[in-house]
Formats: sequence, C-alpha cells, structure tokens
Amino acid sequence: MRSPFAYTPRRGPLQSASPAAAVAYLGALVVVAFLYSSPLVLIGAGAAAVLAGLLAGARSAVRAGLRMGLSLALLIVAINALVVSRGETVLARLGEWPLLGQVDVTAEAIAAGASIGLRAAVVMVVASVYSACVDPDRVLRALRPLAGRSALTATLVSRLVPVAAADATRLRDAAQLRGPGAAAGGWSPLLRRLLAGSFDRSVDVAATLELRGYALEQPRRRRSRRPAAAAARRARSAEPRSRFDARFYALAAAILIAAIAGKALGADDVHTYPTIHVALGPAAVALSTLLIASGLAPLRRPPARRRTLAPSALSSDMYEKGTATAGREAAALALRGPASAPLPEAPGA
Repeated sequence: MRSPFAYTPRRGPLQSASPAAAVAYLGALVVVAFLYSSPLVLIGAGAAAVLAGLLAGARSAVRAGLRMGLSLALLIVAINALVVSRGETVLARLGEWPLLGQVDVTAEAIAAGASIGLRAAVVMVVASVYSACVDPDRVLRALRPLAGRSALTATLVSRLVPVAAADATRLRDAAQLRGPGAAAGGWSPLLRRLLAGSFDRSVDVAATLELRGYALEQPRRRRSRRPAAAAARRARSAEPRSRFDARFYALAAAILIAAIAGKALGADDVHTYPTIHVALGPAAVALSTLLIASGLAPLRRPPARRRTLAPSALSSDMYEKGTATAGREAAALALRGPASAPLPEAPGA
C-alpha cells in the first residue's frame, strides 16, 4: 500500500521545477502562515496550498494533510480553551480541575486556539504537498555540495515518513480484520508495534549506509590545477534548470513582498485578548486574494494544437506542388539543347 505522502513523478510544473524553486514557492506560504494571525490571510494561504496540490495531481496527499491538519487544529482549540482562562467573554465555568485549577472557557481562548490551529493546518497541508510533489533525490543532489550529511538525513526522513504512514495504515487494517471475537486493540499496541518497526527499519538503513561507505571520513579534495575543467565538472553535476523555475521564484518573491507590505499596512490587525478584534481591511483582502491566485502556479497550459489540412485542401496542395515540379522538369529539358543525349525511356512505356 502506497502512502499518500510518497513522492509520485508527474509531468507537472511543480514536479518539473528545480527543488530550490519549489521550496521557495511552498516556503513563502509557510512564512505567511507564521507571520500572520488574521483568519482571512491564513485561509487564503491554506486555499493556495490546497489548490496547488490539486493542480499538481497530489489529491490524496492534500486530502490526508487536510484531515490531519484539521484534527490537530481541533485538538489545539480544545487544549487552549481548557488551559487558558484569559478573556472577558466567559462561556462556561467548569469548576476546579486537578492540576489545572479553576477552568473557565472563554470565547477569546477559543479564538486564539483557532488561530494557532489554523496556522498548524496550513503548515500541514504545505508539508503534504511538498512531500508528494518534490523529489527527495533531487533535493539530496542539490544540497550535497553544501551539507552532505544534513541533506542525507533530510532525504531519509522524507523517505521514511511515508513508509511509516503506510505501515500504520496496514496495521490498522489488520486490526480491523481480526473479527469481533478478538480482543479490542487500542492505539497503544498500534503505536508500540509501529515504533518497533521503525527502529528495525532504522537499524537496517544504518547498516546499509555503513556498507556503502557513509561511515568513513570524506577524503580531502585536492585543488584542481585546471580551473576550467573543475568549473565544467561542477556545471555538469549541478541541478539542471527548468523553464518553470522563473514562475515559482517570481511568485515566491511577490508573496513575501506582499506579506511584508501588508504587515506594514495593518493587514494583521488581530488580537484575541482581552476581547476579540479582527480587522478585515482592504490590505488583508488584497493579500488573501493574491495568495489564492498564487495557488494557480502549478497550472499547466494545454499544448497548442497543430493545424491539420482538410483532405480537399491537402489534395489541392499536392496538385499545386506536382504542377510546379512538372514545370521545373519541362524547363530543364528545354535547356538541355538539341545536341544532348536523349533521356532513357521509362520501363513499360
């Protein structure tokens, strides 16, 4: 069973772009999610991530990311409502709780938890799109000259997280197929088995890396006496650029510039304590619209259709070409002169 977060090669702009361009585009959405608390801006960033994932063909990854992100958001709202008692609008007084003391559920605490949960959901969806649309092997090749071991670690994590998710799905399906007579299996046995399987797999991966020489120290490279040859070698090993890179770089720059300008113009005029205040001014609306429009970046234009001639036009075109060829041959025969040798007759003439 394939995990929805596993990378799937597709012929789309987001998959064809270089890892740096894809990371710049998706990272700009994450930066906006961390910079802003406005629900309108956060919804715009989330809609952009969802739209980008759907246009890139990562429908299952977007669905799984939304499910996990919204579940995490609800959990954050519930915990914040029980732990934080700040705010003037008290909705319920739940009395004294062990370790928590007096618990008062306020509307401001729920609003603050919703803002934090929405931010976490946006980051979860962006991470899902990244995992399903960016090739980890290309990321490793791009980061190898800068930080080889860190790039290897990040690549292993991006590879093993979808595998762990697929293992959890298989274990859950196996637990459901045990029948009504079997003992009820909760989350604790499932997590223990998943953790044990992850440790076993990590030992196998470590042994494989050791056998391939990753445990040895890297040899010191000598300076090349031929700088031109060294430059050519670096150029061959560099990641090839894609024609879609400029699109994603430009969108990432536009998103970051608009986010900084919106912050200066008051697009994030939101506070939840002591009372809820959300300003939905033109700056916030414009930034949210720009974010939603940026989700169309992975859209691929349909290829241009080739003109095909109709049979009548094709036959008339061939007739005109044949007439022109016969005229040229007749002119060549006339220019040969009377003393030239006669042309051989065609067989069967």
